[in-house]
Amino acid sequence: MACYEPAADGLIVAVRVTPRGGRDAIEGVRTDAAGRERLILRVRAAASDGAANAAARALLASALGVARGDVTLRSGATAREKRLMVCGEPARLAALLKGLTT
Repeated sequence: MACYEPAADGLIVAVRVTPRGGRDAIEGVRTDAAGRERLILRVRAAASDGAANAAARALLASALGVARGDVTLRSGATAREKRLMVCGEPARLAALLKGLTT
């Protein structure tokens, strides 16, 4: 699974967020037309005033068992495709992420 890459202090996760998705859920990994993998997140929050970004960060933090403050937005603030930085031990986070999507 290549929807993430290790960093010195955690993982950078490529995600695709669907705002106003009716529920907060991780729906697996999908490959886009360019061959890039993305973790698919669905959140209830609307894409206004950063609410969907905050909900996506909270969803990923909860799923990986880290504090909300340990997940930050690296890029894509106004786009559906984003890169989120998850702080922590990279190997442990990668194992947890793999467990969520299999």
